[in-house]
Amino acid sequence: MSIGSHRLLGFAFASADLLMEITSEGVIAFALGASEAISGQLEPALIGKTWRVFVAPADQPMLQAVFDGLEVGQRAGPLVVRLASTDGQPRAASFCAFRTPENDNALSCALSLADPDAAPPSAELPNRKQFEELTATLMQTAQSTGAKLELAFIELAGLNAVRENTAPDARQALEARLAGVLRAQAHGGQAATELGADRFALVRNGGEGADALSRRVGRLMNTGQDDAIRPSADVIPLKADGDSRQAVRALRYSLDAYLRDGHAGAPGNLSDALNEAMQRTLDEAGALGVAIREKRFRLVFQPVISLKDAALHHYETLVRFGDEESPFPLIRMAEEMELIEQLDFAILERAVGVLAGEPKLKLAVNVSGRTIGSPAFVEQACMLLAANPQTRGRLMFELTESAALDDLAQADRHLQALRAQGCEICLDDFGAGAASLAYLQQLRLDVLKIDGRYIRDLQNGGREATFVKHLVKMCGELGIRTLAEMVETQDAEDAVRRAGVDMAQGWLYGAAKDLPSVRATTNPLQGRVRPALRR
Repeated sequence: MSIGSHRLLGFAFASADLLMEITSEGVIAFALGASEAISGQLEPALIGKTWRVFVAPADQPMLQAVFDGLEVGQRAGPLVVRLASTDGQPRAASFCAFRTPENDNALSCALSLADPDAAPPSAELPNRKQFEELTATLMQTAQSTGAKLELAFIELAGLNAVRENTAPDARQALEARLAGVLRAQAHGGQAATELGADRFALVRNGGEGADALSRRVGRLMNTGQDDAIRPSADVIPLKADGDSRQAVRALRYSLDAYLRDGHAGAPGNLSDALNEAMQRTLDEAGALGVAIREKRFRLVFQPVISLKDAALHHYETLVRFGDEESPFPLIRMAEEMELIEQLDFAILERAVGVLAGEPKLKLAVNVSGRTIGSPAFVEQACMLLAANPQTRGRLMFELTESAALDDLAQADRHLQALRAQGCEICLDDFGAGAASLAYLQQLRLDVLKIDGRYIRDLQNGGREATFVKHLVKMCGELGIRTLAEMVETQDAEDAVRRAGVDMAQGWLYGAAKDLPSVRATTNPLQGRVRPALRR
């Protein structure tokens, strides 16, 4: 077979704007088509030059990994790559490559102009959120095209050691090669992410076994490293049916649980374990959604007292499902599966109903950081409160810190809309998780609840006591009252009093339970709490 016929064989699969043949040395030996539109140069000017002249530097490590990873008879792509710009305008191309047999290891390449917005925004791997959005979009597209997708989990044992032993000036090149290698295996050159602890995930077209993927990644990563990086991979098919975004949420939830807890029992590998966990998560999320819609949960109430006069200030409203004492696993699932907004509103509706039946009662309800970012929730909540004017001055929203607020300005606008309905705003668990000083700076608050870990250690003095005292002083200057949670002993109460905290909550005053009557003329906490000394 002649060289010309080999070239034709390599281009037989191509329907493209520009066809190229690239030698094993990376030199362009042949070019035909819309060369000027893609490369900025006419075809004759490209001959003898390296392919790097028309590819943006950020995408060169990925394309090099594609070329180095292709064995004879294998095809790669399409991958969207950014092109080197000659006029300052962003350009991109969809790139396919095929290593033809008996052609001196040359590559036949086909390029088609692509929308620059379809190219990855940077050479770095997408973060988890971006990866999940990409995966959901790919699964949705696969529903209509019939494409077979799979999710690959790759563990690069020894990577952290290589990173630590790499000189600072060479570290950037190592990270660029790592991102390039993983993107080269991923669908479109984009759908890959780092999970942490030498672990990565990527979405790719189905058909190749996990062992072949491991060998190729190892060969590409161990350049000059003497097999210091030892890859292993697991692959699971992605079912492109049903709600793709819900499936990705279930995958995320299951994967987090696996990475945190591992797996035990019948499944013998990661693929079986995750498939089983995903199905279980989808089933449980479906049942949780029904329970929320039908309000099949109960509310319990924990007292919050004023340290100034030992009076009951309000009750915090907590949710319980069935006989479970701790709602945390289901709350976490509600947040991960995007059911938390429905749950928060269902609890608010029930709490407003309780307030209507107990005119002397004051309640606090929790609202997730994800929920407060929803204009729909705030609009619904304001309509509910406006229709129940008896709640004015008797309802507090506690903003939980389990999910970070992406837009503090928007969150404050939403909180102030609730405040305009006569509600108070409390920031929950300050000092833990997402809650930070930026929240104090940008959110207009009435109450700040100090995280229990500081209260537990407060009585021992030291750094925690100093932190709490200065926090209380700062809040006082900002016109914000403070609330200590997890006050479980008399010593703890004495410590929060000395720190100047305004309110307290914890087992010292009572566990969460069904709502006690507040119609009695006597204080239900009388005799259990000592008033604060006058200053």
